[in-house]
Amino acid sequence: MIKVFLLAGSIFCMLSVALGAFAAHGLKKHLDEYALAIFKTASEYQMSHGLALIAVALLLKWGIKVGLAGWLFIAGIVLFSGSLYLLAVTGIKWLGAITPIGGVCFIVAWVILIVKISKHSF
Repeated sequence: MIKVFLLAGSIFCMLSVALGAFAAHGLKKHLDEYALAIFKTASEYQMSHGLALIAVALLLKWGIKVGLAGWLFIAGIVLFSGSLYLLAVTGIKWLGAITPIGGVCFIVAWVILIVKISKHSF
């Protein structure tokens, strides 16, 4: 599971940089400022939670059982950032209803980290 989270985190971070650059240079002429801001938010959350996945892998290596948090970060990236990317480029408004589900995944994952880390003896 450690390798899965390290790879997933690294891939999500790499894609965040690529998608952010694509938006800044390739989509700038095709999307309005509002859609670009949505796309940027998706990219920022993807990056920060990709890094969180790498942290999860390190915590697992230290023996802190936070695997569920890792899976929730992955779900959060797909649902939160994925729905925002699609909303930004398609304008399909109902996609915005998916975004909060991803946000809840992020919050629950962070709560798991807080609880597991606070209970761990270093």
